[in-house]
Amino acid sequence: MIITIAIIVIIVLALSLRVLKEYERGVVFFLGKAQSHPRGPGLTFIIPVFETMTRVVLRTVTMNIPSQKIITKDNVSIDIAAVAYYHIVDPMKAVIAIDDVNSAVNQISQTTVRNVVGQFSLDQLLSETLDINTQIKNVIDSHTEPWGVEVTAVEIKDIALPENMQRAMAKEAEAERERRAKIVAAEGEMQASAKLAEAADIMAAHPVALQLRTLQTMAEISVEKNSTIIFPAQFMTTVQEAIKMIKND
Repeated sequence: MIITIAIIVIIVLALSLRVLKEYERGVVFFLGKAQSHPRGPGLTFIIPVFETMTRVVLRTVTMNIPSQKIITKDNVSIDIAAVAYYHIVDPMKAVIAIDDVNSAVNQISQTTVRNVVGQFSLDQLLSETLDINTQIKNVIDSHTEPWGVEVTAVEIKDIALPENMQRAMAKEAEAERERRAKIVAAEGEMQASAKLAEAADIMAAHPVALQLRTLQTMAEISVEKNSTIIFPAQFMTTVQEAIKMIKND
């Protein structure tokens, strides 16, 4: 008799004890009625037959939003894939208010991405990705809040464009680079012309500066061991003036 009672006690304890991990909470129902607060973490006791417990994981869930075709505001068909991060903040709502919280978040995320992205043009989608991610996150979070779920981030991770659109964008980028290169070259020519004009004015006011520049050029040419000797007209004029001065003396 004692052995039978001991066996029954052991079986009851085995059915009654539950161990909840640090990231888990237990929502307990007593005869179908939810208790006021979730249990855990650690060791908890439930009454067999009368009480049941549903485990809820509080860790952040990484959910891939599958690629889907979306038509942008300027009628461009693209494929977009995204990823969402969320976690349960209220275990009671996550169990009572929704049947399958993970599936519900996945479905509402796909719908929200399609609706939000469709409000923007392709250029806005490529240049304002961070703002669009934030807007998608806020919309999803507003839907999941009654389920006890908080969405921490949504990121668009892939945008697939049609081949003809890729070629058009490549041509546009190449034309833009050529335009910038021509503008930079023109600005350089303009600055060089301005500096040459200033140098010409200085040399016109000081003729000796032009002669010194000529001699410097000749010195640079002679470094290359050339056999050709060049006498500029200004140099010859200077030599003739020197000879004339000697004769006068």
